[in-house]
Amino acid sequence: MTFLNEVTGRYPDAVSFAPGRPYEEFFDPAEIHTHLDTYLRHLREERGLSGSRVRQEVFQYGRTKGVIAPLIARALAADEGIEADPEALVVTVGAQEGMLLVLRALCAGPDDVLLVSAPCYVGVTGAARLLDLTVHPVPEAGRDGGLDPGALRAAVRELRAAGKRPRACYVVPDFANPSGASMDEPSRRRLLEVAEETGVLLIEDNPYGFFGRTAAARPTLKALDGDRGNVVYLGSFAKTCFPGARVGYLLADQRVAGPDGRTALLADELAKLKSMTTVNTSALSQAVIGGMLIGAGLRLRDANEPARRFYARNMDTLLEALQTAFQGVPGVSWNHPDGGYFAVVTVPFRADAQALDDCARKHGVLWTPMDGFYPGGGGERQLRLSCSYLTPEQITDGVRRLADFVKERTPEGS
Repeated sequence: MTFLNEVTGRYPDAVSFAPGRPYEEFFDPAEIHTHLDTYLRHLREERGLSGSRVRQEVFQYGRTKGVIAPLIARALAADEGIEADPEALVVTVGAQEGMLLVLRALCAGPDDVLLVSAPCYVGVTGAARLLDLTVHPVPEAGRDGGLDPGALRAAVRELRAAGKRPRACYVVPDFANPSGASMDEPSRRRLLEVAEETGVLLIEDNPYGFFGRTAAARPTLKALDGDRGNVVYLGSFAKTCFPGARVGYLLADQRVAGPDGRTALLADELAKLKSMTTVNTSALSQAVIGGMLIGAGLRLRDANEPARRFYARNMDTLLEALQTAFQGVPGVSWNHPDGGYFAVVTVPFRADAQALDDCARKHGVLWTPMDGFYPGGGGERQLRLSCSYLTPEQITDGVRRLADFVKERTPEGS
């Protein structure tokens, strides 16, 4: 990530397929005040808080578990069909903190192992590295199929035979970063069966689920699992509201044994860890996100429909541009994501940091090398393209520039 920031800084005029950011034209700074006013009115009129209590709610530290959990629970029910007790929610500093808390709680010994899809989002593998936690990669099912349930079952057996304890598996079922791959509903049900059978907890991360190329939504693992306890759910408002708020959440409704032998909500145990790290999540940021939720009628999926159409058009533009630019070019192929921000291109040469720097300098286009997303090695001849931050015209121009670079590097007759 540091390298990408450095390259972007060196070539500010390049067309950049590197950042997985929302499109900035959706944001209006003036609306922040509107959202905040909406939430303050909610505190006064719906919750009946006095002026001093409103000041306390917004300006003081607040509950470690967060102050907008009831609103998040109502939005989860409307958007995903997930029935969540607000007490089972912890509002976090982005989804990244949620990952760190869950991994720290679940994996505390040298034999504990976190399973991840390969390729995998670097945020969770980075968190595992901070905790000295062993990561074991599980391959995706083809180029667009997401994590392979059968491969997960085999990996659990292999690890247990080696004396290890596979504790949890991190998975992004919808339009994963970096691959763009998604799991169909039968695969999701098979994955839940494997989790039930093996006792491995699924950590479901869902930042991109609203942004399919069609409006049809697949059910989350958490919704399919019901109250069986096989899934901890990570959510983020970075893509559905705005990333600058740094507000995410986790839903951990499992019952776990405490030090005194009594059972407690996993969310309560995670809140204890949070109290020793970030103490709580900014009450002011929560207030703005809470106001956005209320303003959307607690239905973020409907509120994000314009964004979904924009990102769908961008993905369509990207795939069409790749077809036009690379048709007949030997050794070049790409996947066809059902939505989200990302697609992956395979090329007939090493797509590493040096290649990226050459591409930016000579052709004015940026992308992300894929090798950093494979914890077990791989991806050396793949690159990730993010189409979320660009206009369709920039996407078409950027793919044309990328094609010039790839053709320049493609060996004759390959």
